[in-house]
Amino acid sequence: MKIQKNWRGALEIYKHPRIVGMFFFGFAAGLPLALLVLGTLSFWLREAGIDRTTIGYFSWIGLAYAFKWAWSPLVDRMPLPLLTRVLGRRRAWLFLSQITLAATFALLAMSDPQTHLSQVVWLALIAAFASATQDIALDAYRIEAVETDLQAGMAASYQGGYRIAMLTATAGALAIAAWFDPDEASYQHYPWLVAYMVMATLMGVGIITTLLTPEPIVNQNFSANIDAAELNKTKNRHPKMPLPFLKVSLWLKKAVIAPFADFIAKYKWHAILILALISTYRISDIVLGVMANPFYVDMGFSKAEVASITKVFGVIMTLTGAALGGVLSARFGMMPTLFLGALLTATTNTLFAVLANVGHNIYMLAAVIGADNLSAGIASTAFIAYLSSLTNVSYSATQYALFSSIMLLLPKFIAGFSGVYVDNFGYTSFFLGAAALGLPVLFLIYLANKHLE
Repeated sequence: MKIQKNWRGALEIYKHPRIVGMFFFGFAAGLPLALLVLGTLSFWLREAGIDRTTIGYFSWIGLAYAFKWAWSPLVDRMPLPLLTRVLGRRRAWLFLSQITLAATFALLAMSDPQTHLSQVVWLALIAAFASATQDIALDAYRIEAVETDLQAGMAASYQGGYRIAMLTATAGALAIAAWFDPDEASYQHYPWLVAYMVMATLMGVGIITTLLTPEPIVNQNFSANIDAAELNKTKNRHPKMPLPFLKVSLWLKKAVIAPFADFIAKYKWHAILILALISTYRISDIVLGVMANPFYVDMGFSKAEVASITKVFGVIMTLTGAALGGVLSARFGMMPTLFLGALLTATTNTLFAVLANVGHNIYMLAAVIGADNLSAGIASTAFIAYLSSLTNVSYSATQYALFSSIMLLLPKFIAGFSGVYVDNFGYTSFFLGAAALGLPVLFLIYLANKHLE
């Protein structure tokens, strides 16, 4: 990675047109996630009188994001009729998923969960699938659009738009619904219709960005089409296999198996080290995050205090950290910034243990959230840039989808036991343990950096 000689040169990365455009792409990616998974939909359902058990089942909608690797080879390789010829392979899938999201949110807005709950379920599933598909295409676009030197800047810009979209789709959507609600004492569908219609309209930000931004120029053959010579060669080896099966097997080999084989062939035994790093880098943050909101409630913080500190101030600090992570990566390199982000994450997570002993103190909460979100922003920018650097542009969508899925698998599994741990050992021990989970990551980064030298 090219290192900038001065701070001014490091800051110049944010003037790059692709990096500016990535901010708006990030907004388009963050909007549906917040609307579907991170609270807004569940708030609407509960206000409509839907029971908590059913609302809990709705959280499974988020599994679409965890399993996006399953159809990422299609997004990576399959051309869309007409759209691919007009827009290119990445923008075609972006446009299709964004149009689907806008239309689905509009239909969702017109569906009242009190009377058409099953319709809401199906529309939410369609939207989640379209949103995960947009993520696949967008990750590939980000990797292919600029050289490795600018990946940290792309990641920071993406996070900036992403976080603002999440704030818009949570606090913003709730504010719109409240504004149009004539009587908050009773449920009304109309306020939510307006809120989700506004969100559907805001998906236009992504659509316009897709239409105005040029397709990445990649000098790699991304076609999964099967030529005659290849087909004949395979047919000679398997003369009894029907022709349709031969074609399907060859396509699967090129579109599904080849991306994973390419990664193993490129890194050999170092692939184990890289996968270990990917699967543990965010473990400290993810495990702690599950118990964060219950902790705030148990400490006596009100909803208004939590919203103002964690949502507004927290987002500002995350954006600051993300931008700083891009600058630090450009100035000092990706791996040193990756190490710094992991170190800060583990260190700042210990502050929650301090807050657990201090108790209800709004100033201490602000200090903890500020430090934690700043470090998370730095770490996320460096980590996204690192994942992007690992991919082969011939298989960028498939490989990145695999990496991002691996990133969540182990942390999410361990996080499932966080409540049991708190019940048995208390918050202080839990937060210190979550911080300690991040320490082995520092050693893995050291080893990974030695491999790059």
